[in-house]
Amino acid sequence: MAKFEGVQWAPRQMRYMLPDKQFEILEADAKVYGVSRSIFYATFLCFEGIRFFCRKNAGGQLEVLFLNWHKNLERLRRGMAFNLSRDQAGFVPTVEELETVIIRQYFGAPAIRGFLEEMAEAGAQGYLRPFTVDEDQSMGVTFPTQPSVRAIFCRYDNYLGEPFTGVVTPQWVRAVGANKTGWLKLGINYLISLKAIDAAKEVDPGAAAALFLDDQTHRPLEERCVTEWDSSCCLFGLRDGTIVKIPESELILPSITIQGMVTILRDMGIKVEERQVTYGELLRRIRSEELVVAASVGTAGVMNRCQKLVCVDEGNDVAAVHVPDTAHRLYQALAEAKAFYWDIYRGKSKLPSGMNLFKYAL
Repeated sequence: MAKFEGVQWAPRQMRYMLPDKQFEILEADAKVYGVSRSIFYATFLCFEGIRFFCRKNAGGQLEVLFLNWHKNLERLRRGMAFNLSRDQAGFVPTVEELETVIIRQYFGAPAIRGFLEEMAEAGAQGYLRPFTVDEDQSMGVTFPTQPSVRAIFCRYDNYLGEPFTGVVTPQWVRAVGANKTGWLKLGINYLISLKAIDAAKEVDPGAAAALFLDDQTHRPLEERCVTEWDSSCCLFGLRDGTIVKIPESELILPSITIQGMVTILRDMGIKVEERQVTYGELLRRIRSEELVVAASVGTAGVMNRCQKLVCVDEGNDVAAVHVPDTAHRLYQALAEAKAFYWDIYRGKSKLPSGMNLFKYAL
């Protein structure tokens, strides 16, 4: 949907072999075998995107901070478990094990200390990308024999997410609930997202995001439910001052960021409802101008407001177009909640109840 600006990658990546619990620091461009089940069949290919902040604490120590990141690690564990056989369940590391490997062995490695020091001096945002692969050199269609967790991270200056145009793409289904893949961060889900954005550009050449409906393609279009954007969850702001969050399901990636945003919005005194939104309701609220803002919520950008949302009918012709009411209180409140969320990392905002800020001195 958007682009990172000012990206600089860490000089090393890590690898943690799950069968024998062996940790290594690798070159930043270390490769995976071209002949690998992960390459050919998306076997054991899941990942996470985890935002963090690096600073010097009051004692002058280098410190990294993560918000609610144990939920990211638990989601990564679920992705690993999905990719393994029942006999391999013991390979899945605990949250505490992942925490130790990433913080103490990877972030604590001398080879990347200088990079983290530079991040702390610049006050730059960090983005950690743990991912999994089968390190075995094989084309066999089987479960992985050498599953590993790799990770690398970068610093970046900005995430350019606003303004953006979105298009509803009912002809594309991001995931099928029966397969239980939609609620996991798996590589197999994201090609469909890219294809949907490509289709969205046929409706509006300026489209940068696709909004998916559910997998119930046999039902009348207006009876189907909104699920999420191509790579993020969504919030809808209504004229009566209510924010609507789509409930989590097997079709929706459980967003750690949206949970924090909802907590902040409620602390601001804004009513947040968690319920299904049918496509028919979305169309009616756009046509009656009851929808005042639609937003995308995800790790890198935290929250971005949609400048135009194009809805289509069964023939893929434009059925309704939403543009935000920028004078409405909710439009500005979302921006305030976004700023508050990021300021939690920097110690400038009070931590709301129910959220956890993890601090690690290195």
